[in-house]
Amino acid sequence: MANKPLLYNEILRFYEMMSPVFDMPEGVSMMHPYHHADVWKVVSQFYKKYYRDKEHRIVIYGINPGRFGAGVTGISFTDPIRLENECGIKNPFDKKYELSSQFVYDVINAWGGVESFYAHFFITSLSPLGFLQEGKNLNYYDDKKLQEAATPFILECVRQQKKIFGGLETVFCLGEGTNYQYFTRLNEQYHLFESIISLPHPRWVMQYRRKKKDEFIQLYVSKLKKALAPG
Repeated sequence: MANKPLLYNEILRFYEMMSPVFDMPEGVSMMHPYHHADVWKVVSQFYKKYYRDKEHRIVIYGINPGRFGAGVTGISFTDPIRLENECGIKNPFDKKYELSSQFVYDVINAWGGVESFYAHFFITSLSPLGFLQEGKNLNYYDDKKLQEAATPFILECVRQQKKIFGGLETVFCLGEGTNYQYFTRLNEQYHLFESIISLPHPRWVMQYRRKKKDEFIQLYVSKLKKALAPG
């Protein structure tokens, strides 16, 4: 590990070099926030702050960024409010909240805070770039043509992240339905990981199970701790 670059250098290189080329279905557009100077500034600050080391991380995969979270900030499941108030990184973005980000940072605080959480985990999405249709979020799997076109990009991103974080055996998938099924099929075909552990998607929890939010937070913390336990 002595010759291995610091993680933040590899992470930033990954985002800097990300240049997907595939045909988008009619009416669908891609969000690529990393081309914007304001985004790149805060992304650089974030990863230099929490990934200035060479230690392994367990990777947590969402679906794809939304227009109020990573589609704005460039940091998965981190809206402008959480970026400033929880991570201590001032930013010029409109301080709009994202439901998924709210839940994820409740989990992070239940874990012990941002320093401890990001020392063990890296959050991303199967597609690190998001999609819009008629100005609204679109999941990669909501349009079969988009899913098919995006799959080579998704596969390459997963492989690059696996290389960055050191031969991962276990990863997490946010979403127990379509995202998990797709990820499982991809894993079976390309033998990426030994184990994919699914968790209820944060947005589903906040939209449909908010009264039981604390139970889901504890479910997250329990499963994440178990993945870190030796053996």
